[in-house]
Amino acid sequence: MPHQYFPGSASLLEELDKKLMVVLRDGRKLIGFLRSFDQFANLVLQDTIERIYVGDAYGDIPRGIFLIRGENVVLLGEIDLQKDAQTTLRQLPVEEILVLQREEQERIEAQQKIQYKVMLDRGLQPVTDALYEDTYS
Repeated sequence: MPHQYFPGSASLLEELDKKLMVVLRDGRKLIGFLRSFDQFANLVLQDTIERIYVGDAYGDIPRGIFLIRGENVVLLGEIDLQKDAQTTLRQLPVEEILVLQREEQERIEAQQKIQYKVMLDRGLQPVTDALYEDTYS
């Protein structure tokens, strides 16, 4: 049976009661079952987990029922349950993945400081993220 295209948020009709991954504007990745949505693409996920990826590892934080404002959704897709079960990534306890995530963020910030200094030393004016911050944050 061919999929029928619906305009706007009505296209989410086919995703109801399916397991989805939603990537938010702040970079968080949520996985849960789509239970409801509205004309603004606000979503209600049930049995939601927040999945944190660091390198070849991941950790899941249970979040329960989650209401997501539509304007915060960057990407949304169905999870293939068979492929999800065959992942080659290592699952770590929440405490360990949070430590790894913090270490990775500190490493990235240190690298950005070095790049910023190199640009200043070369007489270039680096563009900071502050110039591009969203006024709605």
